[in-house]
Amino acid sequence: MKFSQLIIPTLREAPADAEIASHVLLVRGGFIRRLASGSYNWLPLGVRVLKNIERIVREELERAGAQEILMPVVQPAELWRESGRWDVMGPEMLRLTDRHDREYCVSPTQEEVVTDLFRRVITSYRQLPCNLYHIQTKFRDEIRPRFGLMRAREFIMKDGYSFHLDEESFETAYAAMHACYSAILTRVGLDYRAVEADSGSIGDGESHEFHVLAESGEDDIAYSPTSAYAANVEKAEAVALPGDGPVEPIRKTHTPGTKTIEAVAEFLDVDTTRCVKTLIVHADSHQSRLLALVLRGDHQLNEAKAGRIDGVRRPLEFASKADIEANLGVGIGSIGPVGLPLPIVADSSAAALASFVCGANIDDYHYVGANWKRDVAGEVRVADIRNVVEGDPAPDGSGPLDFLRGIEVGHIFKLGTKYSQAMGVTVQDASGRDVVPIMGCYGFGVSRMVAAIVEQCHDTDGIVWPDAVAPFDVHVVALNNTKSDGVQTVADRLHDDLRARGLTVLFDDRDDRPGVKFADADLIGIPNRITVGDRGLKEGIVEYRRRDEADVRRLTPDAVVQTLAGIP
Repeated sequence: MKFSQLIIPTLREAPADAEIASHVLLVRGGFIRRLASGSYNWLPLGVRVLKNIERIVREELERAGAQEILMPVVQPAELWRESGRWDVMGPEMLRLTDRHDREYCVSPTQEEVVTDLFRRVITSYRQLPCNLYHIQTKFRDEIRPRFGLMRAREFIMKDGYSFHLDEESFETAYAAMHACYSAILTRVGLDYRAVEADSGSIGDGESHEFHVLAESGEDDIAYSPTSAYAANVEKAEAVALPGDGPVEPIRKTHTPGTKTIEAVAEFLDVDTTRCVKTLIVHADSHQSRLLALVLRGDHQLNEAKAGRIDGVRRPLEFASKADIEANLGVGIGSIGPVGLPLPIVADSSAAALASFVCGANIDDYHYVGANWKRDVAGEVRVADIRNVVEGDPAPDGSGPLDFLRGIEVGHIFKLGTKYSQAMGVTVQDASGRDVVPIMGCYGFGVSRMVAAIVEQCHDTDGIVWPDAVAPFDVHVVALNNTKSDGVQTVADRLHDDLRARGLTVLFDDRDDRPGVKFADADLIGIPNRITVGDRGLKEGIVEYRRRDEADVRRLTPDAVVQTLAGIP
């Protein structure tokens, strides 16, 4: 295919709104163009990459026994109300009303639709297990779209769902999909990690994420360098750290103007590890409107973990300053568990402290030497509600945790009967008994994968596409071809011979300076480049170079075709 006949609008400068490499290079390389915030047009080179990723995904899913279907983008609200998620999804779900005032949403995911489809078309246990998937556009109204394709509102995703009569069948399918996603990422040639993950509002059990490793990744992955343990920081278990020191007498101390843990610790000349902070959230209880979450001063709340605590309103919502003052009569910064008239959930590391500093529930006062058993009335529930930090012990006992950054491209969930039960789905087993099918969910971000690949596969000059997904196999760069019949003839022959061998070829036939063509070739990042010029042809050779290598090989035109076609 000739460069001059394709829309490849390369740019020399980075777009003003681009913050990470994939956003910069995909725009500069002419793969995508922004339409609106979080929404992108895909140009010919970008579409070719997308289709190559989709091809690999489809091939691996077919090997795993999945069946492709296609479900609508616009979904009726009644299905979401039936599952109980219409009011849970929040503002990320784009809702609309048709001319008849019927409510719909633009698909953020497909659990409800596929469950409805299942109950309409599956009539016998003999049809189970079944694994259905589609590749379709999704829309999630991100509050702050950014990083190009990485955090877009509109994106292309593979949704997969399996249905089973028993746990054994489901576990087999879950393991097969774990292997399938690993195979996809291995075929592309990426450095990745599968990790334990939080299921969020979609799942109802165990889940695993698949992360492409990159410094620009939005997710922190906690892992043990000496074992197989790895988890997203939202899921990683924080092992309780031991408390130390004697039980001290409690005393109330004036701490004027100290509203943060750091300020309190500095004022009292203590370490933040000897302080606790108390966060107030809304409760899901008739007995109390609010609930207190207590952490050690140097730790941060893990909102995903806290949101799963019994008694906490879902989704997790922090109490406002007005709510706190109206119910507790104290401002933020002076709250503590001693004398607090609320249910209390303490993180396990905070609960292990023998003596600690905390707010006295009086503005500008703190307690020093507080003790849980002696000074805190009522039951205190202990739970893991904090983020792990580097150096924490791994839950499997293998040693301290380390951290990596990752880009989530896949997520597999154990749904259990969350949707099939809510939507009244049953299948008769061999004995005629009605069984609620167990479900699994398997998502893979096709368009996000494009960005993840670029984040891991680029250099200072541009993209370095892996062979499996590159828009073309070979880039033929003809120098001064409009002025040299010899160059044009050899370049045309290379283009035709390579295509005849089953390779895809981009032929740069433009009337441009060599420097422009080389810069575009590096920017676009096709794996194999052949340069045809008068100087080399005088010796009967062309130059061949891999995009990921510095060395240039001088070969005859016939030899370079044989090399690329894999002929010895």
